[in-house]
Amino acid sequence: MSALLRPGAHRAAGVADDAAVVAALLRVEAAWARALVAAGTATDREAERVAQAAAALEPDPGALAADAEAAGNPVVPLVKRLRAAAGDASGAVHRGLTSQDVLDTALMLLARDAVARLRADLVATGDRLAALARTHRDDVAVARTLTQWAVPTTFGLRAAQWLAGVAEAVTRLDALRFPVQYGGAAGTRALLTHLAGPGAAAAPAAFAGALGLAPAGLPWHTRRTPVTAIGDALATATDALGVLAADVLLLGRPETAEVRETGTPGRGGSSTMPHKRNPVLSVLVHAAAQQAPGLAAQLHHCAAGAVDERPDGAWHAEWPALARLLELAVTAGGQAAELVAGLRVDTGAMARRAEHAAADLLAERDGSHGPGRPAEPGVRGYLGEAGALVDAAVAAWEAQRD
Repeated sequence: MSALLRPGAHRAAGVADDAAVVAALLRVEAAWARALVAAGTATDREAERVAQAAAALEPDPGALAADAEAAGNPVVPLVKRLRAAAGDASGAVHRGLTSQDVLDTALMLLARDAVARLRADLVATGDRLAALARTHRDDVAVARTLTQWAVPTTFGLRAAQWLAGVAEAVTRLDALRFPVQYGGAAGTRALLTHLAGPGAAAAPAAFAGALGLAPAGLPWHTRRTPVTAIGDALATATDALGVLAADVLLLGRPETAEVRETGTPGRGGSSTMPHKRNPVLSVLVHAAAQQAPGLAAQLHHCAAGAVDERPDGAWHAEWPALARLLELAVTAGGQAAELVAGLRVDTGAMARRAEHAAADLLAERDGSHGPGRPAEPGVRGYLGEAGALVDAAVAAWEAQRD
């Protein structure tokens, strides 16, 4: 898909583009050669030779993609090239693996690194939201429910709600596991067991250790929980950022003008209307949040169709959905961090609107208080536990952050 139709995609450079996928596949093959040493079926010299060949190999992604059609995946033509480059160590390339082992493990590498990038941006976003919540703890604003004025609230509590969503997203990301995939042709690990006997048991841990991934238990060729869990966590993150962006879009409308998105000079300009400064970061984050759930759902759809011992198309349909979701979440994370860093809050506009709407905002109180319970004056007298809720949200974030 053209980067021209994915504004901001440069923020996700190296997440899941062709070069990143090839590099991850080659890292997996080099790590497996090292695992064969642990199993006793390859020598240190062979593993080193494979690692050197993998590091030096620079296949043309276009040619590799064309060759991938014949096998249905890019691993087969890449292994052919790596074996040729490894020379007399070619026997240590890919031995005991199947294509899905390599590609699944490579996608776990890409997902782990993308999640780390996203998490860093979420933490930066959370820190800024905590500061906004604390600063505006007592700044009165109009609460809106079902698009209409409701009761008084504070901008600090609104920021605290955004913060809580980000905190929940970080929790989901931190709970993820990124396991290696190792099952062989049909999940039985037959070839390496045949070649190495009891020594084959050392290979999975060595494989995982070389890549910094979680060890493999049962092969998950048709049990796609590692993939769907990643998709769900990424969608949770874009959900939280989408709520933030949608609120900023509403509050930043000229007729509301309670917040304002700022950024680099020239951002937000119109091709025809010189007065406009469009809130483009909010627009793009909001757009990402509209796309991510469908991609996560696609991963579940594929998981439900992963039949037999190796799937016949469901696995293949995962790849573009997962790659796009990784890129989308990382891009939105960077945009959201920049958005909140430059967010400007007009507490005066909020206070004036709240005072203007006081009769409506206090209708619940004034229509329900009984004898002996006089109404407190003004909108500031009807904020309930807003301040305490802000304090609790900020304290929870700081505890999680530390």
